[in-house]
Amino acid sequence: MKKRILAVAVAGLMAMSLAACGGNSGSGSSEADKTTAAAADSSQADASKTDGAGGKKINVIAKGFQHQFWKAVEKGAMQAGSELGAEVTFQGPDNESAIAQQIEYLDAAIAQKPAAICFAALDTQASLGSIQTAMDAGIPIIGFDSGVPDAPEGAIKANASTNNLEAGKLAADETYKLIKDKIDGASGTVRIGVVAQESNSQSIVERTKGFVEEMKKNIGEDKVSVEGHDSLKAEKAGAPVVIDVGIPAEVKDADGAAVASAILEKSDLIAIYGSNEFAANAIITANEGLDKIGEGKVVAVGFDAGKKQLQAIKDGLFAGSVTQDPVQIGYKAVELAVKAANGESVSDVDTGALWYTKDNMEDPKIAPCLYE
Repeated sequence: MKKRILAVAVAGLMAMSLAACGGNSGSGSSEADKTTAAAADSSQADASKTDGAGGKKINVIAKGFQHQFWKAVEKGAMQAGSELGAEVTFQGPDNESAIAQQIEYLDAAIAQKPAAICFAALDTQASLGSIQTAMDAGIPIIGFDSGVPDAPEGAIKANASTNNLEAGKLAADETYKLIKDKIDGASGTVRIGVVAQESNSQSIVERTKGFVEEMKKNIGEDKVSVEGHDSLKAEKAGAPVVIDVGIPAEVKDADGAAVASAILEKSDLIAIYGSNEFAANAIITANEGLDKIGEGKVVAVGFDAGKKQLQAIKDGLFAGSVTQDPVQIGYKAVELAVKAANGESVSDVDTGALWYTKDNMEDPKIAPCLYE
């Protein structure tokens, strides 16, 4: 079991400033200590910083530890725990296909009767029974990343997440700028590939859908045929532009690379988009044997960050990518959880998204969001 625990008895032991896209709550970029001894004079903690946390237990259930994104989310969650005086437990299944394992973690967390739970559902339908159990027990739940769409009314108090639909649109707008001339000057059909990790996660579904819908809007609805995976298929005979959506049967590196390869091998391809770190890495892996993407070739665009994708952008293989702020997602989720546990009113927080390229990766608003 991959499990990290941070116990903090007193807030204010650490003076940090959390570096995040576009600025934030003023917390810090340094790594939070994994454990902090309880202080004897905890009653002297700064009430304005603890906000009444008082050592409250907050369980955070992520989608996994398969990608560096979740380690960055964990960093933010742990940092919030240390600053707010909460005891944070961060867990995630071995990979993002392990739905049953995630539900086991959620059920175990509910049994512990924490002050609040932060939850990013792998499969919203599979988690609904557990969500209802938490609701019946009076445990507030904060959604993060994809949250928990369609949960029982009142169960999810608020969400800390990227507006994934808008982030997908941002990726489409930036991609369109790079391929508009190719589309306008084409003598035959041209193809835009889309690689998505899965069709269950709400966050990935939305950023994939946002990309497809915005690209159709930019090009012209009557000129686009959406083909490939059934989840977004909207075929149109004779359309000059094909958006080809590929989703692997399982969230495995080999399966993702196979889907990306199948798209990259098509001769009319002019651009390809990967809607998260897994999908972007699948494109990079597939390209190793095909040499199809890069400057003067097929335009490749990604989402999130990670070591492989960052290097691909630096090397010119990828034209750019959309970054979330995973540290801020984790931080804000725990912050909302503490407030909800105290009976305070909470509302959704959009943690933001930005377009980055090799030319602006060092920008002070972007660099802190680019995890390896």
